[in-house]
Amino acid sequence: MEELMEILEDICPDVDFENETALVDDKIFSSFDILSIVSEISETFGIKLTPAEIIPENFNSAQALWNMIQRMRGE
Repeated sequence: MEELMEILEDICPDVDFENETALVDDKIFSSFDILSIVSEISETFGIKLTPAEIIPENFNSAQALWNMIQRMRGE
């Protein structure tokens, strides 16, 4: 989770990722932010995200992203 938080803070340094639960719904993430996050997650965690995973529910919070990463890694 620490690596994910570093990725998110590098992309959007002014966001409280510990508490924010509507990153997509409240338009905190831009489409470019999401593309950057997908790229960084793929590179850092060695997983390939398909379009089926790139949905608001998986990107609305750091915890949702972490849960998706864990699922994709089979953990």
